[in-house]
Amino acid sequence: MAEKLGILGRKLGMTRIFADDGSALAVTVIQAGPCPVTQVKSEAKDGYNALQIAFWKTTAKHVTKPMQGHFAQADAGLYRHTREIRLAGAPDKKLGDELTVEIFAPGEVVKVTGRSVGKGYQGRMRRWNFAGSKDSHGCEKVHRNNGSIGNNTFPGHVFKGRKMAGHWGDETVTETGLLVVGVRPEDNVILVKGTVPGPKNGLVLIRKQ
Repeated sequence: MAEKLGILGRKLGMTRIFADDGSALAVTVIQAGPCPVTQVKSEAKDGYNALQIAFWKTTAKHVTKPMQGHFAQADAGLYRHTREIRLAGAPDKKLGDELTVEIFAPGEVVKVTGRSVGKGYQGRMRRWNFAGSKDSHGCEKVHRNNGSIGNNTFPGHVFKGRKMAGHWGDETVTETGLLVVGVRPEDNVILVKGTVPGPKNGLVLIRKQ
């Protein structure tokens, strides 16, 4: 699926700023880029158009030798993370070009993809907001239990997708419709209204919507 141009960054945390009318806005601060283009894919050669970008400069001990050779082609240093962004048309960037927060402007709407905070193993009441059993009237030591999870002899099994206790969080989440309220190229920082997925310092991908 083709996407619009984007950039990798890390979530620094949340703060608030004041709008021109004096109202307070909760914003997420994201340090994004600069992201060099480490690979260019074209429809003629690869079957689709895409750009691979890198983020978070590092040293050789954190990068495998195959990836070191891959980064050497772009001659832009070594990086911890890479992401591929499919494009609808032919890329207008070439190997080694840098993407910065200046591709965004205040007032634009973006979508941010990140890895949600892991909550560990949780019961159905916390994971799915179930009400639980009654506090009295025949309920003894089953107040937060699952209750019935299936039928009798027919069909005789638990249906796939049944909401039960299990691992909660730590999954890829995309938050859409986020307004860009500030861009600071000198600090490689972008401010978006509202919350974005992931913990502090978590990796995020910001794309135009």
